[in-house]
Amino acid sequence: MPEFVASLLAAGAFCLTLLALNALTRLLIQAHYAPADLGESGFLQIGGALILARIAYRRAPHSQLD
Repeated sequence: MPEFVASLLAAGAFCLTLLALNALTRLLIQAHYAPADLGESGFLQIGGALILARIAYRRAPHSQLD
C-alpha cells in the first residue's frame, strides 16, 4: 500500500507541476518575456514536472523491509 501512495503522490505532483508550468509559460509568452518558440508541454515543462515527481516519489512513505 505505501508504494501505491508514493506513486499516487508522484503522479499528482507531475500533473499539478505540468499545469503550473504550462500556465507560467503561457503568461510569459503573452507578456513577451519568453521567446515564441517556447511552447506549452515542451521539453522544459515536462522535464521540470518529472523532476518534481521524482522528488515527491522519493519523499513519500515506503515500506521498510527488514
